[in-house]
Amino acid sequence: MAVASHARARRGGSVALEICVVAALYYGSAEIGLLQQQVRGQVTPLWPPTGIALASLLLRGPRVWPGIALGAFLVNITLGPSLLAVLAIAAGNTLAPVCSYALLRRAGFRSEMNRLRDVLALIFLGAFTGMLVSATSGTGTLVLTGALDAGDFWATWSVWWTGDAMGVLAVTPVVLVLRRARLPTGAPPSRWAEAILLLMVTVVVGFVETGSTPLLFLGFPLLIWAAFRFQLAGAAPCALAVTTFAIIAAAQKAGPFAGHDLFTNMITLQAFNGSASLTALLLGAVVSERAQTEREIALACRQLAELATKIATSDRRPTLAIAEGEQEMRDTAPK
Repeated sequence: MAVASHARARRGGSVALEICVVAALYYGSAEIGLLQQQVRGQVTPLWPPTGIALASLLLRGPRVWPGIALGAFLVNITLGPSLLAVLAIAAGNTLAPVCSYALLRRAGFRSEMNRLRDVLALIFLGAFTGMLVSATSGTGTLVLTGALDAGDFWATWSVWWTGDAMGVLAVTPVVLVLRRARLPTGAPPSRWAEAILLLMVTVVVGFVETGSTPLLFLGFPLLIWAAFRFQLAGAAPCALAVTTFAIIAAAQKAGPFAGHDLFTNMITLQAFNGSASLTALLLGAVVSERAQTEREIALACRQLAELATKIATSDRRPTLAIAEGEQEMRDTAPK
């Protein structure tokens, strides 16, 4: 009994620690996301906590949902118009990733994301569908409490929904990739040099994106390079970097965002960010799936070659034995 109680206490302490870690990560990523708020100081074009929340559920299971709820409450307590509104918004922010998690598990999603179907599920179920919950509940709460005019519902809803969806598309894959990241063994120096070069070029292009010249499209060759050469391990972080620089450019009204109103800039920004994330994830998944298929074909070829060798060897042995027996009979036969 004492051993069982001690084991339960350890499991309970481990779960409590996980919940606290998730709450801290949610709160910290929210503070980063609020640096680029666009509507009423709390609606942003990229909301990283949704990506953190969904990744936490995928990696640690549904038992960490109280950490998401606690983090959402702490974030909104200083932003919401009233305690009841804060509770409603926090509930929506918690329910959205939980719904996305349930939909992904129902679809057979694998956190390795080495299949095209996994990426498609993350896009359409995890991001586009699940985040409808938080956008609708949050925007509706602001309208009902009088913090937002009813005429601004759809504009705010669209920013809220795309921001939460972009959090899933840009942040969740990075967390899942980092969870499985290992230093490659036996990689040639040229491979390391290429990775460092990709990182440096991404930074340079990011600064160019935030300049006065509208050159956002320069990010797409980087995404293609990262996806084909490093699969999702390179494509996901590269997509996050490219979208982050685009958000900074939009906040500074630089490049293609200069001289336009908020609504136009948000359409341009989210269209670019969505295109960049989809390009990186889909290409990375296709390349990973192709590489996996090539490995399976190579393995099948080796197995067939080994099987053919065994068959050929087993066929020769009886033939040799019969030949030796016939030769012995001929030698001992009377002449």
